Amino acid sequence: MVVELRARPSTGSWMKAAWTLATVALVALAMAFADRPIASYAHDALHRPGWAVILTKIAIPAAPLIVMALVGLLAVGATWMIDRRLTQGWRTVLAAACATLFAIFAVFALKQVFGRMWPETWVDNNPSWIRDHKFGFLPFHGGPGYESFPSGHTTRITAPFAVLWQRLPRFRLLWVLPPLLVMAGLLAADFHWLSDCLAGIWLGAACAWVVLNFV
Repeated sequence: MVVELRARPSTGSWMKAAWTLATVALVALAMAFADRPIASYAHDALHRPGWAVILTKIAIPAAPLIVMALVGLLAVGATWMIDRRLTQGWRTVLAAACATLFAIFAVFALKQVFGRMWPETWVDNNPSWIRDHKFGFLPFHGGPGYESFPSGHTTRITAPFAVLWQRLPRFRLLWVLPPLLVMAGLLAADFHWLSDCLAGIWLGAACAWVVLNFV
């Protein structure tokens, strides 16, 4: 008698699938009911407060962040060449650097694919909700005026902290704080839609998941 054995999906896999579906639902709900009211309120009532702009700067710009990630990779490589092994700490540095680089390039590509208009007019006279009541996507349009979705700030701040969430679970309350603060700043300053930020958090975490499968 032949018994066929099949691997069962792990609990972690089911949780990731459930979170992905939940994120899709939340993004859709935000687009339908929350994005425009939040953007209008932030513009009319908050007027881009200084504290909100400061919070967004927690997410280091992409260019210097790439340099920092590459320096981390070089440090890991030098350590491995000297000792021919990596401690858990160095493996965490490697995973965080790789996840950050992955997130930066993934969000850049997806911005070009979705072509979403911004809440406000920032560059090249781009159409926006506040000025023109334009709200939507122009896939593959290209150009900085159509790069709202997903949020690069939340993606690149989430990726390394998602690695730390997994590798250093004792400090999880600390690891969730920077992405949440950046998200709050982006919304209060009217730099992004709520759905942009939700998608950015998922994308950053997804980049970390992929890297952690190998590191």
